[in-house]
Amino acid sequence: MIKTGEKNLITDVPGIKVGNAQDEELRSGVTVIKPDDPAVASVDVRGGGPGSRETEALNSDCLVDVVHALVLSGGSAYGLDAAGGVMSYLAKQKIGFQLEDAIIPIVPSAILFDLLNGGNKKWGDLSPYAALGHKAVSQCDTSFKLGNHGAGTGAVAGGIKGGLGSASFVYDDQESEITIGAIAAVNSMGSVTMPDSSVMWAAPFEQNQELGRQKAPESNPEYNLDYTFELPVGKNTTLVIVATDAILTKPQARRVAIMAQDGLARAIRPVHSPFDGDSLFVLSTGREELSEPVTGISKLGMLAADCVARAIARGVYEAESFGGFESYKSLFEKS
Repeated sequence: MIKTGEKNLITDVPGIKVGNAQDEELRSGVTVIKPDDPAVASVDVRGGGPGSRETEALNSDCLVDVVHALVLSGGSAYGLDAAGGVMSYLAKQKIGFQLEDAIIPIVPSAILFDLLNGGNKKWGDLSPYAALGHKAVSQCDTSFKLGNHGAGTGAVAGGIKGGLGSASFVYDDQESEITIGAIAAVNSMGSVTMPDSSVMWAAPFEQNQELGRQKAPESNPEYNLDYTFELPVGKNTTLVIVATDAILTKPQARRVAIMAQDGLARAIRPVHSPFDGDSLFVLSTGREELSEPVTGISKLGMLAADCVARAIARGVYEAESFGGFESYKSLFEKS
């Protein structure tokens, strides 16, 4: 049996908390995902224009086995400063990789491009992202807001307002109950809706009317599958984190990340373009053992992809009009 989690958020995964911080004048923000205990992690990067920090440390042949937080940030390369703010907070809490007297929090991060959304980016000598990262991690909790919050604050998805989305699944794996959740900051160049339609590409995966009861597409629609590119492209990158309480090794987490990337393709068109920095992390809190390592990973990856598609669509559905960009609801749910 498969069902959504109680909150239908990534924090349905036991031991996972999320914190958001944003600046509406800046039109940007930061989202931090913090496990209660150090967690195994991996990443899969498919976009042609990624921006990241410490993702190489997640390779299976590297020394560090776990991470202490993950960061999604606006601000393009400036947003990489957010991880420094998170590190400062965690180090003060004595959370990190300890090497003799040194404590080094491991905080991989990825950024999206929101520098051309009209916000005030004249921040002077120092970017605001370290402070936003520090604030976000200090507010980590099991409940958090979607849409125009955190890394989704200034996001734009295919010309309409993007945002922060999340979704979860809980399922029986013989003797264990496995929880999996996803969080996505959706700032895609591609569209989340079918051509000339309000129907989202992710509509078939909707659960419990989380997307406003999407209408099923026609049985044989003849969509115009062309796509108009607006240059310069100033709206790009979808960032995703998948979390689970299933016990995973780093190579297994990597396989789940690869499979979960299919969720982006189910929700956005086009995706993984030369302009996008699409990146997907997987985080394992390691509390529940899979009944069978091969088929168990296969099912986990399959449901992760479904969860990712839902989280992406929900990020756009929950967003509100902001900064001259109309929301999905304002465009398609007018009375």
